[in-house]
Amino acid sequence: MTLEEFPAGEQKTERDPDNVVLCLLAADEDDDRDVALQIHFTLIQAFCCENDIDILRVSNPGRLAELLLLGADAGGEGAAQPPDLHCVLVTNPHASQWKDPALSQLICFCRESRYMDQWVPVINLPER
Repeated sequence: MTLEEFPAGEQKTERDPDNVVLCLLAADEDDDRDVALQIHFTLIQAFCCENDIDILRVSNPGRLAELLLLGADAGGEGAAQPPDLHCVLVTNPHASQWKDPALSQLICFCRESRYMDQWVPVINLPER
């Protein structure tokens, strides 16, 4: 499993859309008022739905950065600029040869949410 962050999510999918298995869209309350970001999210969601890529919204981009970057100056003091993790694409280049159990659980969660008419499930990441 590989995590890749792209400010314009489409860049990775244009190169190899078959290996993208999950799209994480992270936004906090301030981001919900950002019209440009919401339009960007809408376009990414449409692309993901069209290409059978599961989507998961995450409520705390800062905490997501801490988890994905394993605390390596994920926006803390001394960091030049916090990373932009509004759109994170998860790839699984050898899907038929190797399955990550955590990724399988996330995909199962997304599919179960769709059965309950929640097309883009939200995970609320608490602060530390």
